[in-house]
Amino acid sequence: MDAVNSVNIANMKAIFLDVGNTLRILLKEEPHRAAARLEIAKLVGTQEDPDSFVAELDRRYKIYRKWAFDNMREASEKELWTRWLLPDYPAETIASLSAPLTFQFRQSMGRRVVAEGGAETIIELYKRGYVLGIISNVITEREIPEWLEEDGLAKYFKSVMLSSVFGIRKPDAAIYLEAANRAEVTPEECVYVGDNFARDVEGTRNAGFGMIIIMPDKKDKEMELTPEQTPDMVIERLTDLLSIFPPIAA
Repeated sequence: MDAVNSVNIANMKAIFLDVGNTLRILLKEEPHRAAARLEIAKLVGTQEDPDSFVAELDRRYKIYRKWAFDNMREASEKELWTRWLLPDYPAETIASLSAPLTFQFRQSMGRRVVAEGGAETIIELYKRGYVLGIISNVITEREIPEWLEEDGLAKYFKSVMLSSVFGIRKPDAAIYLEAANRAEVTPEECVYVGDNFARDVEGTRNAGFGMIIIMPDKKDKEMELTPEQTPDMVIERLTDLLSIFPPIAA
C-alpha cells in the first residue's frame, strides 16, 4: 500500500466502492460466454449464428460506449437495446426483453464473482461504523441490486448509484454528489475505492470527496500518472481497506 497524502482518515465516515474490477471481477470462461450468446439469440428469435449475432452486438456496443464516454451519460436498458443495439427489431418487443438481454449480454463477456475477501471486508467495515455505498458505471439496472440481495450484502449498503438508473456516468461529479446525498454524508467525509486512475480520480476530486483509493488492474500499475490522476492511496486487494480504516469512535 502507498502512504496516504494529506488525508485525515479520522474524518472519513463513508466508503463508496466501484463494482467492476473492484468489488467483483470478471472471469472470461468460454463455456459460460457461449451459453450466454446462445441465450441472446433465443431471446431475440434470430436464426443467425449466435457467435456472429453477438459479434455484431459487440460492434454496436463499442459505438454506444463512445457516445456514453463522450457525453458522460448512460442509456436505460430499454434505450440501449431499442436505439443502439437492436434498432432494426420491433422496439416494443425489444423493450420488453431489455432486462434479460442486458443480463445475458453481460454474461457473454464472462462470469462475475466477488473479489477475494470482498464480502468479509464489506461486513467488517460496516461493523466498524462506516456508511457504505456503491457508485458504478453499468448498463444493467437490476443485476447489481439482485446480486446484492442474493449474496446477503444489500443491507450493508445505504446508497447504490448505478449510471444506468441515474442516467449520468462517472467521471461526472453529479453521480458522486447524489450518492453522498443519499447516504446522508458530506462529500468531504467520503472515500471512493475504484480501479481507474483517470476516470475515478478525476470524478471523485471534482465532487470534493475526501479521499480516493485505487485498486488498479495489472496493466495499469505501471502507468505514469499526472497530478490529476494521482490518488491518495493505491492498494493491492480489497482486504487492505481493513488496515486503513479503524473503527469509528463512538
